[in-house]
Amino acid sequence: MFIPESYSLAVVLCIITMLCWGSWGNTQKLAGKSWRFELFYWDYVLGILLFALLSSFTLGSFGENGRGFIQDITQADSENILKAIAGGVIFNASNILLVAAMAIAGMAVAFPVGVGIALAVGVIINYVAAPRGEPVVLFTGLALIVAAIIIDAVAYSKHSTAHSRVSGKGIILSVSAGILMSMFYRFVASSMVTDFSIPEPGRLIPYSAVFFFAIGVLLSNFLFNYLLMKKPIEGETLSFRDYRNGNLKVHLTGVLGGIIWNTGMSMSIIAAGKAGFAISYGLGQGATLVAAFWGVFIWKEFKGASKQVNILITLMFIAYLAGLALLVYAGK
Repeated sequence: MFIPESYSLAVVLCIITMLCWGSWGNTQKLAGKSWRFELFYWDYVLGILLFALLSSFTLGSFGENGRGFIQDITQADSENILKAIAGGVIFNASNILLVAAMAIAGMAVAFPVGVGIALAVGVIINYVAAPRGEPVVLFTGLALIVAAIIIDAVAYSKHSTAHSRVSGKGIILSVSAGILMSMFYRFVASSMVTDFSIPEPGRLIPYSAVFFFAIGVLLSNFLFNYLLMKKPIEGETLSFRDYRNGNLKVHLTGVLGGIIWNTGMSMSIIAAGKAGFAISYGLGQGATLVAAFWGVFIWKEFKGASKQVNILITLMFIAYLAGLALLVYAGK
């Protein structure tokens, strides 16, 4: 199987993760305003599974390092398989909760609270479980990234007049989403081998772990997303007839979104062998910076913003870049 042989290559893979996790949301916009998120999400989940299969039978099966994908899944302990599946279930629950929180509380509250908690708690959890990197530098970088998320929230709040009130329900959903999102990565990581080149029996190689993670996302979607279709946060009740009414373009756009997201997930898990899970996860969550870039410069979400808001946006980008640089340096 393919595994990175140097820390530098691992950092490159983490940057790919950041780009993918921060960009997949554009596919939802491209699918069209009339195509509800609940319908988009079925294709998105299919894309996650398709990429897991593709990478498993290519990068995960060729080469002399480690174990091949088929050999790996046949020898894996059921406990480790269930851990990876559980990671997919937890991720799916957190992602859907975050979307629900955005519908109620707006992005100005839901995204910074949810992703901020996921980033801070997730890095701590993964570092405690598998410490790697200089802790002072690592957590200083983490603090800068969290500060950038807070600055982004303040800028969004000052620019938007649509979210003058925030419901308690929206806050609870945001916090719940963040806590769950901080845990999914550790479940997947705990199912994996400690040395990718010399994998111990019973545990999963990165490609197998991502495959079972995708299975968890798919299976849980029949519960979580179905409930959301029948009890939507906004809009009317949906049925699978609505899904079948979508054209080929919107379905393929959703699949592309899932492929992009899971490309990021796979690169992050593969990079963890050299970078460590805490740094790999933390760098990947720099996706907020990428998403902010898309929102500011491509979708013009801050068009007509005041001078004060523009200063805050600039500070946000500076703090994020400085924090990411420290995360990279911490792993050397």
